[in-house]
Amino acid sequence: MNNAILMYSKPAQEWVEAFPIGNGKLGAMVFGRPLDERVQLNEESIWHGGPQQRDNLDALPNLPEIRRLLFAGQPDEAEKLAFQSMASKPEDLGPYQTLGELAIHLDERGMSEIIGYWRELDLQTGIVSVRYEAGGVKCCRESFVSGPDGVIVYRMSADRRGALSFTVTLSREEGEVSPLGSDTLVLQGQCGPNGVHYGAVLRIECEGGELHTAGNTIIVSEANVATIYIAAATTYREADPITASHEKLNSAITKGYEAVRQAHVAEHDSLFSRVSLELRKAADQAADQGKLPTDERLERFRNGEQDPGLIELFFHYGRYLLLSSSRRGSLPANLQGIWNESMTPPWESDYHTNINIQMNYWPAEVTNLAECHEPLFDFIDQLRVNGRRTAQVMYGARGFCVHHTSNLWADTAITSRWLPAMFWPMGGAWLVLHMWEHYLYGGDLVFLRDRAYPAMRESALFFLDFMVQDPLGRWVTAPSVSPENSYRLPNGNEGALCAGPSMDTQMIRMLFEACLTSVEHLGLEDEIAPELRERLAGMPEQGIASNGTLMEWADEYEEPEPGHRHISHLFALHPADQITLDGTPALAVAARKTLERRLAHGGGHTGWSRAWIIHFWARLQDGEEAYANLAGLLEKSVHPNLFGDHPPFQIDANFGGTSAIAEMLLQSHAGLIQLLPALPSAWPAGRVTGLRVRGCAEVDIVWAEGKLASAEMRVKRDGVLRIRKDADWTFSCNQNPVASNDRFVQIIAHPGDRIHIAATK
Repeated sequence: MNNAILMYSKPAQEWVEAFPIGNGKLGAMVFGRPLDERVQLNEESIWHGGPQQRDNLDALPNLPEIRRLLFAGQPDEAEKLAFQSMASKPEDLGPYQTLGELAIHLDERGMSEIIGYWRELDLQTGIVSVRYEAGGVKCCRESFVSGPDGVIVYRMSADRRGALSFTVTLSREEGEVSPLGSDTLVLQGQCGPNGVHYGAVLRIECEGGELHTAGNTIIVSEANVATIYIAAATTYREADPITASHEKLNSAITKGYEAVRQAHVAEHDSLFSRVSLELRKAADQAADQGKLPTDERLERFRNGEQDPGLIELFFHYGRYLLLSSSRRGSLPANLQGIWNESMTPPWESDYHTNINIQMNYWPAEVTNLAECHEPLFDFIDQLRVNGRRTAQVMYGARGFCVHHTSNLWADTAITSRWLPAMFWPMGGAWLVLHMWEHYLYGGDLVFLRDRAYPAMRESALFFLDFMVQDPLGRWVTAPSVSPENSYRLPNGNEGALCAGPSMDTQMIRMLFEACLTSVEHLGLEDEIAPELRERLAGMPEQGIASNGTLMEWADEYEEPEPGHRHISHLFALHPADQITLDGTPALAVAARKTLERRLAHGGGHTGWSRAWIIHFWARLQDGEEAYANLAGLLEKSVHPNLFGDHPPFQIDANFGGTSAIAEMLLQSHAGLIQLLPALPSAWPAGRVTGLRVRGCAEVDIVWAEGKLASAEMRVKRDGVLRIRKDADWTFSCNQNPVASNDRFVQIIAHPGDRIHIAATK
């Protein structure tokens, strides 16, 4: 696949220059250094500490007074009481940590100057390759993490027999490494008090040469080919991690390198190649750029040179990172996916539920990686268990509640001492809406009945109990926050703790409406349906401020930080569909003014925030602004290996960037499919295949001279597809003409149907 390879002419020196590989459960960062190689290792469940009961039992008795203070315009007093009575003990969660380090040191005797160095990460195969020549010897390396066999594989070869002499060292801070025989190292330990016990096993298979061990090192002498296999596990999934790791290694080594490699490539490619993207430019120029090292292409792009192929690469990279960090049976992708070199990473490398983990999964459905969404649903099932206790003991409510961070143990209590983030009970609502989106894309009624609706219903129950009426009689959340932002009251008081922030109301509205639609689709009679309808009627309508922007809170307040990175009150524009150009034009205008004001005051300065902004512009069908912000993301918020930058590294910018590009090319929200809704002039011609729409169809689109040339939709389930059309488009279904009005075509579709769209001019 063109433009699906990251390539560099020098080895990585910094971690954010290395190549990520992974299978959801295991990850590694490969530096590609010829003489002193570093491979940093990860295992999904290496989290410090064990499960805790942190809910503050003083919260419920003090809840009425906190609400009274908020409604009385005394947020400072409400915040003091909230800190005293609601903050959890201990305050913070344990971090996700590195598994350890693999170091490979080559014997430098006979190794003269390194020439012809080149390293690549092929996104289609999931294989890192390194090539160079030293002392007249041509050396090659390959590394990958196998999904089918559950092992990390690192292979070294040379074109001269006996040319490979090196040492291999396995290490981890706080871990114990011991040799086993002449070819194996065993790493084991525990992740803090009450934390998981972990085990990793490294074994080397050589063709020719000799091996022996010394402490945490294996010495290899005069081998022709050497293959390093690593397996790892913890007591989170395995009673005996060391035995489980040995079994993985034995199975893989028995199969042999070529068979393991072939199985890995076949499985990886079966996911990756479902979608292709071409943003065409002059063939000779695109070909020349495609041969350049990726860091050089990025630098040229930052200096103003157009490179659609780099954007293709960034799009493909996000899909690669998702399928490498979130696979069936694994934990969901965290703030860094699965790749983390630290024992104390930024923000604990945890699960942030006030945007970040959700953004991780925005590309899952639309870019045809629905299976990669499933770890999030498994995690939601765990959150529901702990969240029931949080809802009951803190708020006296039914259902379940999740605050703004979580961890391996699906912790749902309040975390940290930073008020603008911590007192936010909306995490569960946003997460279960991902299950709703999975149903909308796939149309699986069994999934809706057995998994999605029970989770959504349980979240809705919490809000039916948690919401209260404000002095104007409106049903609002209290206490809550508009994530990480603050406001100033007319009396001069400033606060973050509040009642009825717009995002909460928008999200609850989406949740309640999804529950009511589920009841209809499932043919249920549910006693909460009338209560949901009544509550919806009593919630605040979205307000427009005196300056023409959307109101971030239920009432109009001054913003101390008008360029804030969160633009949470545009949730109704994306990912929800309550604001559309056709359905709510006045709110759409206000949303645009909100964006313009945020950006004018320095907003979008973090990678994930810029990625969300691209979605907003795409929903407003402004391709030029969407592209300008996509360019801004690449210019300011990616590392040399294209990892997203907060700063520091956060992976949500990668996932959000991929999703945003898809949103520019195809939209299917609010019951309407739109082709090329935000196509920028920078992409006058191109092709995308394999994207998905809500309503369960796959879509291919070809465009030229800035307009649609043709499209095909392949229907997977029964349903009604409503498509916006241009006047010069013709439609056919299974080669039969389809009638339409001037603006829309509506097709009752069945599995196997093929809908063809062609431009007549």
